[in-house]
Amino acid sequence: MSLKHFCLATSLALSLVFSICVASQQTPNAPPKEVAGIPVNYDEGLVGSYTLPDPLILANGKPVRDANTWLKKRRPELVRLFEENQFGRSPAQATRPAKMSFEVFDRGTPALEGKALRRQVTVRFSSDKNGPKMDLLIYLPADARKPVPLLLNLSFAANSSTVDDPGIKPGEVWGRDKKKVPAVQGRAFGRLNVAPLLAQGIGVATVYYGDIDPDFEGGVPYGVRALYLKAGQKDPGADEWGSIGAWAWGLSRALDYLETDKGVDAKRVAIMGVSRLGKTVLWAGAHDPRFALVIASCSGEGGAAISRRNYGETVKHLVAPTRYPYQFAANYQKYADHLDQSPIDSHMLVALMAPRPVLLQTGDADFWSDPKGEFLAGVAAGPVYRLLGRQGLDTDQMPAAGQPIMKTLGYYMHAGGHGTIPSDWDQFIKFLQLHLHPGK
Repeated sequence: MSLKHFCLATSLALSLVFSICVASQQTPNAPPKEVAGIPVNYDEGLVGSYTLPDPLILANGKPVRDANTWLKKRRPELVRLFEENQFGRSPAQATRPAKMSFEVFDRGTPALEGKALRRQVTVRFSSDKNGPKMDLLIYLPADARKPVPLLLNLSFAANSSTVDDPGIKPGEVWGRDKKKVPAVQGRAFGRLNVAPLLAQGIGVATVYYGDIDPDFEGGVPYGVRALYLKAGQKDPGADEWGSIGAWAWGLSRALDYLETDKGVDAKRVAIMGVSRLGKTVLWAGAHDPRFALVIASCSGEGGAAISRRNYGETVKHLVAPTRYPYQFAANYQKYADHLDQSPIDSHMLVALMAPRPVLLQTGDADFWSDPKGEFLAGVAAGPVYRLLGRQGLDTDQMPAAGQPIMKTLGYYMHAGGHGTIPSDWDQFIKFLQLHLHPGK
């Protein structure tokens, strides 16, 4: 790697760590009082009053009283509303693209001191060999005698930087000049400890989100969205996918491959992401019912936190021109100052996972992401889970840090800031064991 490319990649990584605080310990400084010139509120007394739209009321005003009406009418209505007003329309999520192909270049190498079999797959999103593609890294328990459940991780880091294994294909990441550069090796940011999951009979896979679509303004020509532009079209339309929609679509393409892997039980694939990737896995799970379970870490505004609460980051902060408008459909911006007019809010996004399990994980010092707002979204999604014969949070009393709620709908808040800390993974594994039943 040249010194120039090393500095670019390192600078981008440090910028990303700063902006999302992934893998934080404690929040070192007071949260910002102003972001992008927009004030930020952290006072519960100034949250304001709001009324949430009812997920169990159809667009025609009639109530949803049974599972069939939810699944056949209300759920499709809500998916369309999120497409039109937040994440944008994307190509059919649960349908494998006709021109996509898989190149399995590592078919099952013993790895991680003999505890795992490693597979590596290049997923090509089109017939163009020079077009967008992603590398999927998979570990299966070496002693497995039948297909296993699997956790699919969406990562901020290249595969070769995510797992400590010298056999991984060297990865590339986006540099500041909008070009791919070799990934920085040996850094701790974004590391994934695979061994504890394998020990419980759970496979692990990971993909670098930048392989699917870049995470910067003006990134459309470099990612999967460029493959679906119409003739003469330079950018997606106002109701078409932003980068979060693209990353979610890419997770479904990873699942397309996993459905062909005889070592994986594709009916028991969970997805996990942190921060903006927490938003992504919520949308992926909502949009593609093939995913069995979602773990959304500190997804915050645009994810699990109630948008109508004026607390921490708001939609207005998200879509400010200097921040992340490209991650969403352009239509999302029209609600920046008019959240009361939005037909959706985060509790509906959480409810779209029902009856499948979802765990909302956050930190008690992650004020920017509004941990209380995430809990309240879980509470408000509860009636949908109960309608479908599953457990919601079944309490309106927010638990203290370190006290998990482990039902079909789960909530866990560690003591600390944004992102995941090692002890969170104990809770993730418990949630996976509870719902995916490894060993069966």
